[in-house]
Amino acid sequence: MAKIQPLPAAASPSSSSADECQSLQLRGEQVYTVWMKSLVFNGNGCTVYGADGGVAFRVDNYGCRGGREVFFMDRAGKTLIRIQRKSFGVFRRKGGAAVTMHGGGRTYAVEGCSRKSDYKIRGAGGAVVAVVARKQTASGVVLGEDVLTLTVGSEVDHLLVLGMVVVCGLMNRCM
Repeated sequence: MAKIQPLPAAASPSSSSADECQSLQLRGEQVYTVWMKSLVFNGNGCTVYGADGGVAFRVDNYGCRGGREVFFMDRAGKTLIRIQRKSFGVFRRKGGAAVTMHGGGRTYAVEGCSRKSDYKIRGAGGAVVAVVARKQTASGVVLGEDVLTLTVGSEVDHLLVLGMVVVCGLMNRCM
C-alpha cells in the first residue's frame, strides 16, 4: 500500500501561516497529513496520516453526509473519541470566525475555521499551538482543499487538536 508522507511545511499562500509553521517546527512539533476522505467505502470522514506515511487516525460516521455522530479512531479502528453533532456554533467577530473550546483547564481558540483550509489553533495567551494549511508537494504544487497539512506543537495534546480539526470539518460540512 502506498504511503502519504507529510512534507515539511513549505511556503503557503499566507506568509504569516508559513512563519508560524516554521516556528512550530523549530520547537519539535508533529506534522500530519489530513485527507478529508473516508477509508470506508460509502463512508464520510477523514484520514490522518502520520510522519511515517501510514494511517495514524481515521474518522468516520458510517452514514450519509451530515450524520449525527462521528467516531475518531486509532489506526486499528479502536474508538478514541465519539463526537455527537447536536449543534456547532461559530462566533463571528472582526477578522473572521472563531471557535473556543475549554478542556483540561485550558482554553483553545480556532481562528479562521469558517474557511475549509488555512486556519490556526491558539492556546493560552494567544500562542499558536497548531496550524492547518493546504498541503503542498515538494515542488510547490498546492493540492486540493481536501488535503491538508496539520502542524501541531509539542506542548499541546495532539488528540485534542485533531478533534478540533474534525469539528471544523463537521462545521464546514466536509464530512
